[in-house]
Amino acid sequence: MDLNYIGGSWIMFLQSTNDLKKRLVAVLTIKNGIVVQSINFKRYLPIGKPEIAIEFLNKWGIDEIILLDLDATYKKSGPDFELIKYVSKKCFVPLTVGGGINDLQKMRELIKKGADKISINTVAIKNPTIIKEAANILGNQCIVVSIDVKKNESNNYEIYLNSGKNKTGIDPFQFAKQAEELGAGEILINSIDKDGSKEGYDIELIDKISKIVSIPVIACGGVGYPKHIIEGINKTNASAFAAGNYFHFTEHSVITTKAYLKLSEISKKQKFRLDSNSNYEKFSFDENGRVNRKDDQYLDQIRFEYEKEEEI
Repeated sequence: MDLNYIGGSWIMFLQSTNDLKKRLVAVLTIKNGIVVQSINFKRYLPIGKPEIAIEFLNKWGIDEIILLDLDATYKKSGPDFELIKYVSKKCFVPLTVGGGINDLQKMRELIKKGADKISINTVAIKNPTIIKEAANILGNQCIVVSIDVKKNESNNYEIYLNSGKNKTGIDPFQFAKQAEELGAGEILINSIDKDGSKEGYDIELIDKISKIVSIPVIACGGVGYPKHIIEGINKTNASAFAAGNYFHFTEHSVITTKAYLKLSEISKKQKFRLDSNSNYEKFSFDENGRVNRKDDQYLDQIRFEYEKEEEI
């Protein structure tokens, strides 16, 4: 797929996944109306309001945002349409919305409220035909099938539902291929085992999924440092690399990550959008991707410099 902004809306054109530039995607996990830090789908620590997180991520140059409401399915409350309507006005990159979506009418309403894409999980697992129905009505490019995976007692990958609590007995690789055949435009693969670990992506899982399907795969779960994204790019065919917790705790985290990637060997093969005034091109980074402190002379020189407000 290629992404173009035409006539006030995002238009996506299908292409070979080999032609896609790699994307950085921020995942905002929502519980009780606020963004939370997720750890193994079991522990949730409060971060802040979703509209504030979206505002900063936009300014820092994120490529896409995925907003997942964990309570919507569990409490059977359905999507918070007013929240989506409100945050979509602050979101100037493609916005994917998931959680509590169990019928076509809710999908239509979310698109009307400002969502660019719909992420379906539980309903897609229980009723796969809805993927085809949704794709026929909204278009393949709007349908993201989200799959939560962890290893079972037999050390085999298995799809789980209800925030990793309920086993399904479904093979994630077979289901990913089925989802593609039914019309899914993208696969979001979440590693429950890696979630919140800061140990990096489940490379084996992501690599196998991205080789089985020809549609874009979004890798999620485990990012703690920029080097984990580089590892994902080098060792898998995934089209996008998502993180939740990682982007929340460091100011300019998206910008510094892209600057780190730009300085790495990966930049010779992949180009990342880096159009912020604060591009960190004159900075160096440590082995974990953290910005090294400049010397006092440099800091003194820039003390009274003025930077205009970001417009990304």
